[in-house]
Formats: sequence, structure tokens, C-alpha cells
Amino acid sequence: MAETGRLRSVGGGRAKRTGRPRPAGNGIDIPMLIVMAGLMLFGLLMIYSTSAYNAGEDPASFLRTQLLAEGLGVVAIILIVLMPYRVLEFLGKPPARYILIGVAIFMMLLLKTPLGITAKGATRWIRLGPLRVQPAEIAKVALIVYLAGYISEAPKRVNTKLGYGLPMGVAVLLAGLVYGVSKNLSSAIIIMGIAVMMLFLATKEWKWQLICYPGLASVAIWGVLKYVNSVDDVTKLNYRFKRILIWRDPGAYLLDNGYQTLQALYAIGSGGITGKGIGKSVQKLGTIPEVHNDMIFSVICEELGLIGAIVVLVLFAVLLYRCLLIAFSAADSYGMLICMGVMLHIAIQVILNILVVTNTMPNTGVSLPFISYGGSSVVFLLAEMGLVLRVARENEV
Repeated sequence: MAETGRLRSVGGGRAKRTGRPRPAGNGIDIPMLIVMAGLMLFGLLMIYSTSAYNAGEDPASFLRTQLLAEGLGVVAIILIVLMPYRVLEFLGKPPARYILIGVAIFMMLLLKTPLGITAKGATRWIRLGPLRVQPAEIAKVALIVYLAGYISEAPKRVNTKLGYGLPMGVAVLLAGLVYGVSKNLSSAIIIMGIAVMMLFLATKEWKWQLICYPGLASVAIWGVLKYVNSVDDVTKLNYRFKRILIWRDPGAYLLDNGYQTLQALYAIGSGGITGKGIGKSVQKLGTIPEVHNDMIFSVICEELGLIGAIVVLVLFAVLLYRCLLIAFSAADSYGMLICMGVMLHIAIQVILNILVVTNTMPNTGVSLPFISYGGSSVVFLLAEMGLVLRVARENEV
């Protein structure tokens, strides 16, 4: 068995069984299903708790919409788990993987057509009959499958400049479209994060990456901060640059997004160790804008306290650990990379959401996986989990 970078690789072929732990339960990872179900049920509870007051005449309207989305996601899991493994393998091979990227690009461009739905100054959804779909979520799934197929097909290729540059170029194209067309910076960051980490794990040329990427990030942050500090009239700043000022001093920008950030911090602080109890949040009563979306973690802290927040983070840690176990026991390198890509996606999104809610980084509008309100997000996240569960099932064959 060959080794590629820090990951076991077999050049896209089948690997021999190893002595590593395997998921139990006839090929279905039962612990993962339990944790997923727990996060989803808890998310439904918190969505109802945070949205009922602001939902108008029907307090359960947001809850029902989320239930429908989760139902579609569960159907996606079942279909993916039951499909033949060769279908999953086919999606990672040319031309299928290039078609997936093409579909993701096409869906992004549909935002510029009458199908695009504009809400709160941003066009991030398209209407397909009764459904609203966020193309950025399709791009994330497509990129994971594309990278898994590309890397496992010829592992040594990513150690060359061209072999490394091609998939990175695809990621930059997707991230650029996501940001340029939909102004969705958080999804663009997540897409680039997935690509950088998957390629980092796959290549032996990792030392220069440890220097290059942190170095570039540091220079970019320094340049942005220097530019923001040099502007005398803050009203002339782009709203994204204003978010940096808000992050540094939310109390000085109460008429802007600083109000949301400050109220979220009040919610976190008032929860204490044990919280006020489910349903007893004060900050959710029209105080925190969009509290059932990106800022839902602040109400978790207020109602369940530090203990509740830690429990939620532990559940995510267990979910990521199960993804890692399945990856290490995968039947081939393609399945392993699929699992690693999904694990990285969830990890990046959880970390960014917590950092934003606690004002550790500027607000970028990142949802908390499986818990925040959002139809497209939960459907495609569950579809990704279906891919992981399909790999787990193959491990037992």
C-alpha cells in the first residue's frame, strides 16, 4: 500500500483491509446516525425556540419548513446509501467530475437570471418550482467529489506544480463565482478552505504550504487592517470593511451590524454556566436579528449556558471523529478523500460560526451545521453525510 502525503493512498484502486477500527452495524455507522439525529432534533428545538416569537400568526412556520428540508435530506441519505458504490466511483471519474463542476457553475450563473431570488440585498437562491436552492451549497458538494476523484486517480500528480494548480484553479473559480455572483463571502471562504486542506493532506509538498498560506493570510490581514485604519471617513468604506470596524468595537456601531453582535454577546454572557432554561431566552425576543440563522449559538448559550454549549461542541467532535474513522477504514482512497472532504467542510463551518458569534472574527454570516435554520444548507449537508455513510457501508462489504 502506497503512502501519499499524510493520507493512505492506493492510486484509486481497492485497498487491503487494515486493522483499523471499523463502523459497526451491518455497514451503517450507528453512532454517526445517533449523533446526526441528535443534532437535527436539537436544531429543530432551537429553531422553534428562537423563531416562534417572530414568526407572526403561525409560530411553527419556520419549524415546519425546516422539517420539510430535513425530510428531503433524509431521503437523499437513503438514496445515496442504497446506490451501488460504482455509481459513487463514476461521479469521481472524468467526464462525470467535470460535469459536476459544470453544473455547479451553471447553477451559480442562474442567479443572474429571473430565477434568482433577492433577499436583504443579496441574490443567493434560485427558484426551481416550489423549491429554493442555494447554488453555493451545490458548489461545495461538487468540489469535494471532484477533488476526491482527481487526487485518488493519480496521487503523485498533486506533487507537481500543474497537478496541484489545476484543482486549486477549479476551487478559485468556484469561490470567485460564489463571491462575485452572490456576494457570499462565507461560502467562498469555506470552498477555499476545503480545497486547501484536502490538497494539503494529499501532497508530499506540504512544507511550503505551511509557510505560504499562513504567510499570504497574514499579509492580506495586515493590508486590510492598514487600509481600514487609513480611511478618515468610514461612511466611504465598503460594508465588508465596515464589518472589521464593527468587529473591533461593536458598541460604536449599534445602528449597523454592531447591534446584532453586541446582543449576541449579551446573550452568551447572561447564560452563565447552566443557562436560563429552554425557551427562556430574553435576547431572542426581537433583539437579535436573524437569531434562528447564524446567531442561534448565542441563544444556545443563553438558554443552556456553558454546559449546553460544550455538549453541542462535543456532539460535533464525535461526528467529525466518526468521519475520520470511516475515512481511515475506507475501501479505497477515493472513499477516504470523500469522508475527509465532508469532515473538513463541517469542521470549517462550525469553527467559523463559533468565531463569528463570539466576535472572535468579523461577521461573515456562517450557519451552524444541522442546527441553524436553512433549507438548502441542511439538505446538502445531509447529502454529504449520505456519501460518508455510503463509504462506511462499503467498508463492510
